[in-house]
Amino acid sequence: MNAICKKTLIFVLAIFAAGTLFAQQHITNFGVVDTTKVYEQFFRNSSAVKSYEEKRAAFQEEISRRADEIRDLQTKLQEAQDLGMDSDVKKYQDSIKIKSSSLKSYTQQKNTELNNIKNNLSNNNEFYKNLNRTIKKVAENEGLSMVINLQQSNSILWYSPAVDITDKVIESLEQQ
Repeated sequence: MNAICKKTLIFVLAIFAAGTLFAQQHITNFGVVDTTKVYEQFFRNSSAVKSYEEKRAAFQEEISRRADEIRDLQTKLQEAQDLGMDSDVKKYQDSIKIKSSSLKSYTQQKNTELNNIKNNLSNNNEFYKNLNRTIKKVAENEGLSMVINLQQSNSILWYSPAVDITDKVIESLEQQ
């Protein structure tokens, strides 16, 4: 009887130990979402995004126009230098300096303006509340323990496309 009790006790302890080991080996499943892609896909036809894109194109056109003016002045400067026209050389150098400074200032100002517009677009609280709910729903349906934003985690060096749930999140948002 003593041998049976010992064997039963050892068996129960072995099952308990195996259960503990199994519980400790819970595998965490990760998913990734490219929120920029979701945002662009979801809002690509919105008037706010179209307005942003139009402003960005207009600013780029103005920057290109100003850069062309500077290149023309640089060509004229080179011609004046080749001909030894010192008074024209000074005039072109001064004009290039002024226009370059103006272009730099304009570019910085317009980049700041565009960044502010983009931040306002991307900080749409209602959209992000809905996005977070949708990510949670998709993650739970996929059996994921954690979802990482590809845009805000510079530590992600590689990931398998199998863990990317971006398209599923977009599909779910479009169905709402």
